[in-house]
Amino acid sequence: MRASTFRRLLNLWPPFLCNSIRVQALRDDYSEAQVVLRLRPWNRNYVRSQFGGNLFSMTDPFWMLLVMHQLGNDYYVWDKAGAIDFVAPGREDVYAHFKLESSVVDELRAAAAGGEKVLRWFETEVKTASGEVIAIVRKQIYVRLKPKARGTSPLPT
Repeated sequence: MRASTFRRLLNLWPPFLCNSIRVQALRDDYSEAQVVLRLRPWNRNYVRSQFGGNLFSMTDPFWMLLVMHQLGNDYYVWDKAGAIDFVAPGREDVYAHFKLESSVVDELRAAAAGGEKVLRWFETEVKTASGEVIAIVRKQIYVRLKPKARGTSPLPT
């Protein structure tokens, strides 16, 4: 699917649409994404700052999606784990930028070439427009070459 179409669909996805999360940019080769979470009356917490669940939601799918599209259909790609460190209250719109370097994609391909599972952590800072860090989100991605791409049977013979 073209990245521009996928970006539009993500922006219509209810967890993003209802919580004022918007994918601002998605590179055609799925190597980079920019996301914004607008602070609205319906998505702030009791102390009037960004709701932590939305901070995590705005970052949740992107490392998996970028890796999945960069590697292609011969790989299983899943989210394995995630963690968030709340650094400061987000009292305004916040942004997350994801950039998947081609060297990382090459490393993942090489590590998974024999069919082994590969686990890799990715980190994203959620920032205000002025660059203040609001949260640091870590996601662990699982990658494995599919059996058909390894040239082996999925079941023992």
